Amino acid sequence: MITITGAAGFIGSALAARLNAEGFRDLVLVDDFESRPDKARNHADRTCVERVNRRDFSRWLQENEAQVQFVFHLGARTDTAEQDTAVFDDLNLGYSQEIWRLCHRFGLPLVYASSAATYGGGEHGYSDRHKGVAALRPLNPYGESKQQFDLWALAEAEAGRAPYFWAGLKFFNVYGPGEYHKGRMASVVFHAFNQIQATGGMQLFRSHRDDYADGEQLRDFVYVRDVVDVCHWLMHHRKDSGLYNLGSGQARSFLDLTRATFDALNTEHNIGFIDTPEDIRDTYQYFTEADLSKLRSIGYATPMTPLEEGVGEYVQQYLMQEKVL
Repeated sequence: MITITGAAGFIGSALAARLNAEGFRDLVLVDDFESRPDKARNHADRTCVERVNRRDFSRWLQENEAQVQFVFHLGARTDTAEQDTAVFDDLNLGYSQEIWRLCHRFGLPLVYASSAATYGGGEHGYSDRHKGVAALRPLNPYGESKQQFDLWALAEAEAGRAPYFWAGLKFFNVYGPGEYHKGRMASVVFHAFNQIQATGGMQLFRSHRDDYADGEQLRDFVYVRDVVDVCHWLMHHRKDSGLYNLGSGQARSFLDLTRATFDALNTEHNIGFIDTPEDIRDTYQYFTEADLSKLRSIGYATPMTPLEEGVGEYVQQYLMQEKVL
């Protein structure tokens, strides 16, 4: 069996869909299914052998470890505006440590979700080499929780207390089908599509730095199809443990992303600007770009989807048709 935590969420549900398409039916889906009925579309059509509530997963894994072949731990609290560190200590740090320890104990390979939020303002660059991890300074409690787990995982691995294979994936700005439940944390493509449909235009965050023009803030936008392809590849690779960036490898502006959304809708560009909300203004990343050299060095050679192609597919084949994967 293959277990996926966060299976009703964005990336977890996309991975479950990919595995089903590859013929895997022995999936165990883990999430807060009862408390989040708003995410039902993401997992209702998935073929699986069992759905397990997140709070029961530790006990379930201990009782069924002999049948498990792989663990994807993609469930997390991802709200970058959340300031309650206790929430992150519980869901992103403590829960992840528990899963790691069980995978080590039972000899199970593990892929878990880290985040590009660990890079903070980018003052130390965007290399996923382990020697530079301790110097990173995330800008918010969410990023800090991911950073603390990465550091803890590296220390455990150094001490010989790691799964025989593990990979922590630093997700950059992921977009694609299945993010409809994420609210303000959904991608700009999702928000642009809905704003354009409702008003004919799109309001982007204004720059509050002199070195960036409005809309020219740069992020590494990666299509969810590429993210799950890397996860699928690592499931078969099972060597070269460590932290890995997972982005497109090319920074693009929010204007580029929004224009691609207008083009996918065959609609005239109409872009305005609003102030960045004060609760995230001081912790807003103006530039991110994944260094993919480490991932490429272990053999992952598939090109990442170009921005315009990914946005076009997402808008035309999913958002316009109100479909998920």
